[in-house]
Amino acid sequence: MGNSRPFVAVVDDEESVRRALVRLLHASQVDVEAFATGSDFLNSLEARRPDCLVLDMQMPGLTGRDVQRKLTLTGIHLPVIIITAYDEPMMRERCLADGAAAYLCKPLRGDTLLHTIASVLGRQFCNGIG
Repeated sequence: MGNSRPFVAVVDDEESVRRALVRLLHASQVDVEAFATGSDFLNSLEARRPDCLVLDMQMPGLTGRDVQRKLTLTGIHLPVIIITAYDEPMMRERCLADGAAAYLCKPLRGDTLLHTIASVLGRQFCNGIG
């Protein structure tokens, strides 16, 4: 990865959340692409694979857990940060046991998300965050 900007995919069915996360990440020198559905994200993987995935848990259609499972089943390994407005201890345990790098609750603090991304990528970015 060197000094190149990290590429993060955001999957959340709420448009306002997607817009806010895209603005935050762009302002922090992160390349970002946002998706409204898990299916749209999974279909994008042939074109470009992100360095990290920020994934909403509760979505219509494929849930975040469904997306996480599909990534595992197809052998795609990338850091997944689960975000959710509905913190459920059992779901948190399952997601982390299945390999999620982090599990964050909404509303998200921008600095917490940025530090989490920097941590899972194992490098600094965003003007020294990490």
